[in-house]
Amino acid sequence: MEQLLFLVIFYLLPTLISSIHNSTTGGCAIIRPPRDGGIRYRGLTQEQIRSVQILPVDYEIEYICRGSRIIVGPKVRKCLHNGTWTDMNQISRCLLVCPRSWMSLENGRVALLPPGQPVEGTVLHYNCHAGFLLEGFNISHCTKLGKWDSPKPFCFYDSNYTGKKKLYIGALFPMSGGWPGGQACLPAAQMALDLVNNRTDILPDYELELIHYDSMCDPGEATKLLYDLLYTEPIKIVLMPGCSSVSTLVAEAARMWNLIVFSYGSSSPALSNRQRFPTFFRTHPSATLHNPTRVRLFQKWGWTKIATIQQTTEVFTSTLDDLEERVKEAGIEISVRQSFLTDPAVAVKNLKRQDARIIVGLFYETEARKVFCEVFKEKLYGKKYVWFLIGWYADNWFKIKDPAINCTVENMTEAVEGHVTTEIVMLNPETVRGASNLTSQEFLAQLMSRLGGKNPEETGGFQEAPLAYDAVWALALALNRTVAPLRAKGWALEDFNYNNKEITAEIYRALNTSSFEGVSGHVVFDAQGSRMAWTLIEQLQGGSYKKIGYYDSTKGNLSWYGNDKWIGLGPPADQTKVIEEFRYLSQKLFVSVSVFAGLGILLGIVCLSFNIYNSSVRYIQNSQPYLNNMTAVGCVLALAAVFPLGIDGLHIQRSQFPVVCQFRLWLLGLGFSLAYGSMFTKIWWVHTVFTKKDEKKEKRKHLEPWKLYATVAVLLAIDVLSLLIWQIMDPLHITVEKFTKEAPKEDLDVLIQPLLEHCSSEKMNTWLGVVYGYKGLLLLLGIFLAYETKSISTEKINDHRAVGMAIYNVAVLCMITAPVTMILSSQQDASFAFASLAIIFSVYITLVVLFVPKIRRLITRGEWQSEQQDTLKTGSSTNNNDEEKSRQLERENRELQKIIQEAFVIQEYHFSLHPSRPLLRMCTQLES
Repeated sequence: MEQLLFLVIFYLLPTLISSIHNSTTGGCAIIRPPRDGGIRYRGLTQEQIRSVQILPVDYEIEYICRGSRIIVGPKVRKCLHNGTWTDMNQISRCLLVCPRSWMSLENGRVALLPPGQPVEGTVLHYNCHAGFLLEGFNISHCTKLGKWDSPKPFCFYDSNYTGKKKLYIGALFPMSGGWPGGQACLPAAQMALDLVNNRTDILPDYELELIHYDSMCDPGEATKLLYDLLYTEPIKIVLMPGCSSVSTLVAEAARMWNLIVFSYGSSSPALSNRQRFPTFFRTHPSATLHNPTRVRLFQKWGWTKIATIQQTTEVFTSTLDDLEERVKEAGIEISVRQSFLTDPAVAVKNLKRQDARIIVGLFYETEARKVFCEVFKEKLYGKKYVWFLIGWYADNWFKIKDPAINCTVENMTEAVEGHVTTEIVMLNPETVRGASNLTSQEFLAQLMSRLGGKNPEETGGFQEAPLAYDAVWALALALNRTVAPLRAKGWALEDFNYNNKEITAEIYRALNTSSFEGVSGHVVFDAQGSRMAWTLIEQLQGGSYKKIGYYDSTKGNLSWYGNDKWIGLGPPADQTKVIEEFRYLSQKLFVSVSVFAGLGILLGIVCLSFNIYNSSVRYIQNSQPYLNNMTAVGCVLALAAVFPLGIDGLHIQRSQFPVVCQFRLWLLGLGFSLAYGSMFTKIWWVHTVFTKKDEKKEKRKHLEPWKLYATVAVLLAIDVLSLLIWQIMDPLHITVEKFTKEAPKEDLDVLIQPLLEHCSSEKMNTWLGVVYGYKGLLLLLGIFLAYETKSISTEKINDHRAVGMAIYNVAVLCMITAPVTMILSSQQDASFAFASLAIIFSVYITLVVLFVPKIRRLITRGEWQSEQQDTLKTGSSTNNNDEEKSRQLERENRELQKIIQEAFVIQEYHFSLHPSRPLLRMCTQLES
């Protein structure tokens, strides 16, 4: 049953099985499992395992053991192309594990040979610490039965020993794994311990000792090692993990044992959560410390819009969340936020599509090569772009050949040129002797000596080594400060146990107030226990990184070298710069139309003057000169509206534009009401008077002028009232219409945003609908009346046919112009030209039709005298015109009718006297 629990049945893999059964050449023969163990064949059922003799290339098998035995040696083997399995020179065995409790010795040390799990054949060597004596065997062997061959010894206190008391620090140094930082950090920490233990002014009664294991930067492995640290002697007063993932595990669990956790290599922002990690400190600054520097650089170069691309891991997500809060406070927008898991191709394309220019990249070094290979393909580099990266990559990270990308070194070098990095200052750039009495350069020299001449670039954690060194010094100084307060309370550091909260609280207070000069710079912690440090700013110039500045986030000071270099003339814009450019009316068009309008105004004034001067002439009097005067004044006002119609932001300030809008509206409204209203009144009264029945013909001879003026006044009052209501309730104001952005002809990183000013109101369409509806009905009615009266002839309004022609002209032009100008409102030149020329043409035609015939008649026929003057000279009315002849004929006709009536009366009288001769005499008289 136990063996079956280890066997995992996977889903059938058709392609794998097909390759197994069909393979006649190549592959590896099935090998025997170790004693007391078995083999797990991935993707195969039990029946397939029994029938298969050859397994394909790259196929993997896994050893499993029965019961409580574990694999010692390779656990997984892979089939190679040469027909053999990997690591065949190493034996895999299933061995019993001896109790781990023998591996710890209170107040002593245990050496495990060979290192690893305590299995059959493992030997333990016991030694006691100074001041303690060993009782029992100093060696023990693990037997084939899974038991130790001798009892566990113990160390008892030597009452005659007068040396220092031991304080133990439990540490997890990642000597391998994703970040092998322990390779340099462990020697640095041991350097610090040696110096501290040799100092007489720091912990004079104590000696610090480091108990360390290799966590491999793996939380699973760290869980097992944490158990060993906590449940084996001696008691550890502090824990020192390395990687962020391991620190998260240790710091969250440590509070249950009242332990202070002090990290030298954790940058995850999540560790700054005091609620979750109440006893955590670190000399490695949080990854969020890059963000104040980035924000300061954004402000320095005037950027207000950035983009981000991140690898979806906790450390980068937390960093980006913090960056988002900081840029928001600084008034900077993150316009694009992209993320990826393993393939950044889509994310980079999205950056390109959304016009990202200033890009913050948060990803590990291996992913950085993938990102910039895609950056090269998308051309997301050059003078328009700036990339911000993390500075912990190797200096030649972009030149390393990576089978995961298909870009050359030249491609990568071209794509990364000019990017900016922010890196935590981990080595004090100044020559200062700190608490350890070493300068940063002296520290590096001693560290290199301990490393035995290893290449720093190939030694994991070399950059972080000063942080591990200062971490030990921070702990030593903090513990030293707790001695006196604890003594005052009746405690001592050696009294620490996992249930003593008072000693932990004193150590916490001492660390929280730490402040000293270390080889990594000034060591001080914020409220979350994170190190406050300087940030180094570098830029890749010509394929190598150059220092361009430092930023001190504690004081907000930016030390700038001024040696930053850019591919273009300077730092690029954070987005395509949009230049707002107002579209103004063509001045040539405005001047040309204004000349025509001015000439039209002059013509209107001439016609008005002519009409006033000759108002006593009968022919002029019979055309209702006062109405004609109104028409001329209305035409002049309509033409005057052409000038404000062409005035825009080129001529006046923006604040004055609403006044111009009102002038346009009032001049056009009043001009239309006077000009068209007076003409409409003439046609209206002609139609009203001369289309009545015959029995009322006598009344049509008398046309009272005040009724005509009253009609014009009513039309004018309606317009004035409607304009007043419009202006009061919804006044005109300036609005700006935006058009599609345009690229300039020059090769500039800008776009032109065309703008156009309009006169508008909140309910512009409603008001225009009311006005156009009313005016449109009035125009249609005018056309109808003009058509109805075209055949009428009257001396009271002798120019009504000309008025009808003018009404036709005005109506047609207005009905065409109104909708067309609304359609062309976005084209300032076409709209102005169409509207203004329609006004000019209608006015010109109206003036010419109404006044030119009158001027011509008076000039050609000489009819300059008034009716009274003509009567004094001739004794009768002039006979030079058709109307006078008509009136004379009517008078003669009336006289003839009287004569005929008198003749009939006389004939009747004679008929009564002489009945015999009535008919002959009547005929004779009628013929005479």
